[in-house]
Amino acid sequence: MSARAATPVVLLVAVTAVWGYTFVPVQDAVGRYPLFAFLAVRFAISTAALAPFAWRPLRRLPRGGWAAGAGAGALLASAYGLQTAGLDLTTVSSTGFITGLYVVFTPLLALALFGTPVPAAAWGGVALSVAGLALLNGTPGGSIAGNLLVLANALVQAGQIAAMERFAPRYDPRALTFLQMAVSCAGFLAVAGAAGQLEAPGGRTVWSALVVTGVFAGALGYLIATWVQARTTAARAALVFTLEAPFAALFGLLLAGDRLGWTGWLGCAVMLAGIVLAEPATAGVLRRLLPARAV
Repeated sequence: MSARAATPVVLLVAVTAVWGYTFVPVQDAVGRYPLFAFLAVRFAISTAALAPFAWRPLRRLPRGGWAAGAGAGALLASAYGLQTAGLDLTTVSSTGFITGLYVVFTPLLALALFGTPVPAAAWGGVALSVAGLALLNGTPGGSIAGNLLVLANALVQAGQIAAMERFAPRYDPRALTFLQMAVSCAGFLAVAGAAGQLEAPGGRTVWSALVVTGVFAGALGYLIATWVQARTTAARAALVFTLEAPFAALFGLLLAGDRLGWTGWLGCAVMLAGIVLAEPATAGVLRRLLPARAV
């Protein structure tokens, strides 16, 4: 691979490293600042950061694009809400690996929603992932309730991925990404207000987490991912995305004091094997969801 061809992959690896790292500061921040207020401010920052790049494409976006962006934004908000709530109850490492199961769930949702056949490798990935999750549920510092919330997040993320792979080639990605951030922000503002959680953030821990997630993991991360996916294969991009799980485990070990024990690490290894096994199948399913002109 030439240096020019490798650049998109290197950038995508950097994005997954940032995504894996953010589990640590977010876990610290939601212990000091209300959950839904944190998510509302986070997505407000992402929305503001994307606005200068998205306002022109938004003016040209047809009605179908607005509907697609709003629907994907609702799924994205649900995923982040479930993930952050689960992270507050379980370990960083568990959250990272369970989140990675969206690679396993995507072919199953594509079958349910679009009738796309599921390859045998995807079923193998499901079996390994379930076995790994069973091992991971017994790790110190985690909880079954927290892991189940993160598992639900992975399922919703898979639905969001399947929807975006179908609609992204039809509409401007800057506009779609902005709409997802804006809809998520509006949704979390409404929930935070109803829950009585609306308050100004304060403290270095909370603000550093908001900046990292809002600017780098959110606005910049999604823009880079969109740019990279236009310059590399779907299979290669999907494989790189799976690195978020081991990055989360690494930062959880180094920065959050996670101690998984041998059963926890075995569970992570088994789940990662399931993700890697399912990834080529997932990429194949996503290619079938795309219009022929976009493959």
